[in-house]
Amino acid sequence: MPRISLIHATPVAMPPVRQAFTDHWPEATVTNLLEDSLSPDFERDGTLTGAMITRFEELGRYVFSTGADALLFTCSAFGEAIDRVKATEHPKPVLKPNEAMFEEALSHGDRIAMLATFKPSIASMEAEFREMAESRGQPAEIHSIWVEGAMAALLAGDAERHNELVATAVTELDDCDTVMLAHFSTAQAKPAMVKRTDVPVLTSPESAVNKLKTQL
Repeated sequence: MPRISLIHATPVAMPPVRQAFTDHWPEATVTNLLEDSLSPDFERDGTLTGAMITRFEELGRYVFSTGADALLFTCSAFGEAIDRVKATEHPKPVLKPNEAMFEEALSHGDRIAMLATFKPSIASMEAEFREMAESRGQPAEIHSIWVEGAMAALLAGDAERHNELVATAVTELDDCDTVMLAHFSTAQAKPAMVKRTDVPVLTSPESAVNKLKTQL
């Protein structure tokens, strides 16, 4: 069976992707590497520094040295750094956290909404989405909402509060073709959300696992 290495910047990203593999690809061998200084350092610096990008390159080299057949990052704020890993570690698949979800969202239409709980990630994620839409020649628009307080609740161990805040935020959205939950950690709010909206709700763990399964 393929060996999939996951690199996490926060422990709250780990349960949702573990569940996605259980539901959609239980045969895969999955390993986890947590580097929980990445997000605090990014918030402190306010930008992706050269030193941060180098750290990602080193993380990529390490997991492939362990025999990984593919690498999935679960930290959505580090697109540029992950692109550097993708450029240096081919031909083995390296997947950004939201790459597969963006592709799936664009297949649903041009009016895309995104609910995010980690504010520093929004700008880079929107840029990645627009770049993908442009490369496909698709005039898609993305509307993002930062769900204030949700990440703090989750980090404090109150998943129920996190899920309620995210689910409530969907009522602030105008008409859209699909709603994306921006982060791996946000995926657990999906059951509460689907009760409040009729449009498809996409999560990055599910989309990523399904794409990797197809690639390998």
